[in-house]
Amino acid sequence: MMEKEADVVLDARDLEPPEPMVRTLEALDTLARSEKLLVLLPREPYPLYLALELNGFAWQTERRPDGTVAVLIRHQTP
Repeated sequence: MMEKEADVVLDARDLEPPEPMVRTLEALDTLARSEKLLVLLPREPYPLYLALELNGFAWQTERRPDGTVAVLIRHQTP
């Protein structure tokens, strides 16, 4: 699935807020333009979507049968 497309995987399912957002933004700071980041979360990250949009990232979201929300993030292409 999305794991095959990701260059970096961040499993934030067991972290308390705001750690998932903080760690995701830190990972994005080091993400090369050609790389993709997969973030695994326990719930839909609505505040993250706004931050991604404002900072030039595109994403795909997938809800898995176990309740995990997987968000695959990449730089938007110009």
